[in-house]
Amino acid sequence: MIRAVLAGAFLLLTACDQIGGGNQSDRSAVADPFPQADRPVAPIVSTRWSSEEARDRVNEAEDIMNRAGIRPGMTVADIGAGEGYYTVRLARRVGAEGRVLAEDILPEVIEALSRRITREKWDNVSVKLGMAEDPRLPENSFDRILMVHMYHEIAEPYAFLWHLSPALKKDGELIVVDANRPTDQHGTPPRLLACEMAAMGFRMEELIAKPTAGGYLARFRRIAARPDPVSIVPCALNG
Repeated sequence: MIRAVLAGAFLLLTACDQIGGGNQSDRSAVADPFPQADRPVAPIVSTRWSSEEARDRVNEAEDIMNRAGIRPGMTVADIGAGEGYYTVRLARRVGAEGRVLAEDILPEVIEALSRRITREKWDNVSVKLGMAEDPRLPENSFDRILMVHMYHEIAEPYAFLWHLSPALKKDGELIVVDANRPTDQHGTPPRLLACEMAAMGFRMEELIAKPTAGGYLARFRRIAARPDPVSIVPCALNG
């Protein structure tokens, strides 16, 4: 098991080089005030990372929820929920006193997930259609926000994280699960992830290798106010 806590996280951050943004002429009005990420973006090719049966055989969701500290009574957001693999397992974990908000940016995915939630009678789950640059989450609402195998698909990470940040409660955590490979190969190098998060006032608390979940789990806490968009300098990795 590989852990990188506090001091290790800061070492990751210092490895990030700072450079200017790219061409912004075709960006949305929501993203326009923010710098453009200087990295490729993986296309959305599927609403599932693997089959639910295969993931349960390696105890993926239970292990990730344990590491994320998800407990009964919590309020959790599942960003990029897809077909709802984590959504329904989070709902079972937080119980009747907790709440789960499942968010995705594709209307057809949200419609299909809504039908699943209704069919399976998950009364503590709600669904929401978000935007690529803004998940549209209610402020000061979540103990945990999960992003599982989707961060590399975010084309505007600075706009996205800036809008997401107020949704966390004071002691809330942002949990990212992704593969340790280039973003255009459906992963996010941990150094790049830590740098982009740090630009938004988040500190990496822990980095844990999770081969059964296809990569790693990273835990972040917000330690500073979100910056003025025009002051953000985008991150890049050399090589």
